[in-house]
Amino acid sequence: MDDRLLFGENLVKEYGTIIRTRALNEVNLSLKKSEFASIIGPSGCGKSTLLNMLGALDKPTSGKLYFKDREFSSMDERELAEFRNQNIGFIFQSHHLLPEFTALENVLLPTWINNGKVTLERQERAKELLEIVGLKDRMNNLANNLSGGQQQRVSIARSLINEPDLVLADEPTGNLDSDSTEQVYELLRQINRDLKMAFLIVTHDRHIAEKSDRIIEMKDGKILRDYLTKDKTEDELWEQIAPANCKYCHRPLAELSHLLEEAEKKG
Repeated sequence: MDDRLLFGENLVKEYGTIIRTRALNEVNLSLKKSEFASIIGPSGCGKSTLLNMLGALDKPTSGKLYFKDREFSSMDERELAEFRNQNIGFIFQSHHLLPEFTALENVLLPTWINNGKVTLERQERAKELLEIVGLKDRMNNLANNLSGGQQQRVSIARSLINEPDLVLADEPTGNLDSDSTEQVYELLRQINRDLKMAFLIVTHDRHIAEKSDRIIEMKDGKILRDYLTKDKTEDELWEQIAPANCKYCHRPLAELSHLLEEAEKKG
């Protein structure tokens, strides 16, 4: 049985008219059901462009994209919007919560958009999700009365309300401190395990990426490497994704070398 959920074939994205800039260069990528994968790479390499493409937020200049064997290019804008709402959840670095709405109301937004109303069943589901993300006692708080980490948890619950097969996250911990980052990551892994949803995460945090099941490295609009973390030893994995950083403290080796030299000078 084919367990492939998403498949992009020769995806190209170009911007500009007189001067054409190619952000994606013939990318081929597939994602399995229930998979937890990370996309890493330097700024401007095409990570977010690819994520937007896979989430049907943007269309490729050329190439084809399939979700459960349905080809995106056959859909008009209305169909795409309906498809996104029903099949894909989105988590962004900026939470995009409505500050005048409560946590519960923010989670229910995709349901309102899809149906124009909220059933009792959906309301109970939203409460369950807020409990899953640890906000059972905060569901009636206004969004702007929540901490950054709590707001991100609300956005995670919101991405799950329509029970999508795939959740796409673009730097979901980029605005959080290290403790909140770890908590959010563990929450995403728990949801992946318990609800069997596929996750694809764009991240600059290679400490987080190494804990994924799969790492996709990008450079200059192309996929440079694509591998399963279980096939690497801990040392091999760190050498692969962050050779310039200490794997224990995650600081640049050059910075540590400079500090050591300064300490030696001081005796």
